[in-house]
Amino acid sequence: MLRKLLLLILLFTISRIDAQIPAHYYDNANGKNGTALQLALHNIIKGHTAVSYSQIWTTVQTTDKRPDDGKVWDIYSDIPGGTPPYEFTFVTNQCGSYQHEGDCYNREHSFPQSWFNKAAPMKTDLFHIYPTDGKVNGMRSSHPYGEVSAPTWTSMNGSKLGPNTTAGYSGTAFEPIDAYKGDVARSYFYMAVRYYLQDNGWKDNAAVHGSQMKPWELNLLHQWSIQDPVSQKEINRNNAIYGIQHNRNPFIDHPEWVDSIWFNTTSIKKMNRFFVVDIYPNPANNNVNIKLGSFNTHTFVIALYDLSGRKLQEVQSSNLIYTLNLSTISKGIYIIKVNSTDGKLSKTLKLIKK
Repeated sequence: MLRKLLLLILLFTISRIDAQIPAHYYDNANGKNGTALQLALHNIIKGHTAVSYSQIWTTVQTTDKRPDDGKVWDIYSDIPGGTPPYEFTFVTNQCGSYQHEGDCYNREHSFPQSWFNKAAPMKTDLFHIYPTDGKVNGMRSSHPYGEVSAPTWTSMNGSKLGPNTTAGYSGTAFEPIDAYKGDVARSYFYMAVRYYLQDNGWKDNAAVHGSQMKPWELNLLHQWSIQDPVSQKEINRNNAIYGIQHNRNPFIDHPEWVDSIWFNTTSIKKMNRFFVVDIYPNPANNNVNIKLGSFNTHTFVIALYDLSGRKLQEVQSSNLIYTLNLSTISKGIYIIKVNSTDGKLSKTLKLIKK
């Protein structure tokens, strides 16, 4: 009898962890877009069951455990497909104090606590909290996520701290490795919906206004979410958190809702719809012309990248036509990104160098 009872408990636990989207969970969101969809999703996921701050140490043992060895799944030290520079064991390596990478793991609020005045329930909302190396967590501090081409500090797995190069913000930013950019992006989309209209008194800073992302950050995280689509890790984590908080991250279940809310009906999308960028000739030899439509009241940052994401050139221009010199790069396929410095206009195009 005892064995049967233990088996039933085990099966129940497994079913809770592996559970998929509950039937009819998102019914009230179907067919909506823009702010109507944002509000509908807010009403679905609000009022979650909040854990205490100390309970986070226990919950991450379920939500952020590596399936192969049971170690801490630290997005700031992990090297997918490779060997991480160090590993943490749950509880044993819990911070504590630290001086160096690898000393201990901490509770990283990807959406920094200072931005919402360390208030509840945001402080313990598991959808934006990850167990990460204490040193890297401390270096990241409360800096926004961004793209860093000239880092002042780099972690052992390649996460970077330094001046942001994304158009719209030039202060210090933190850039995780590519494999986890979509993860943190979807955490921010969750915060923007979960605390929609509930963010009075939150701090206004370079990256967010309350719970809502400012245009440059929104555009960047949107790009990250496309480049790093939903992984099995995120699906498992979403299901595990649902078993604890009894709410879900809609953007893991339905990634397309990012576009439905912020890029179909907002002024950003409307402006981008009329923002036409033409590059010619393409394929190009030594020079390529970049025509920036008719937005002559904007200043643009034009950047050239190779397919590994390495930035090769960057210029700032307010001219409607700019000529980019390609004489120093090899034949191949490249990416040109054009962003207005106010963060409202953005285009990405493919270039072939012949």
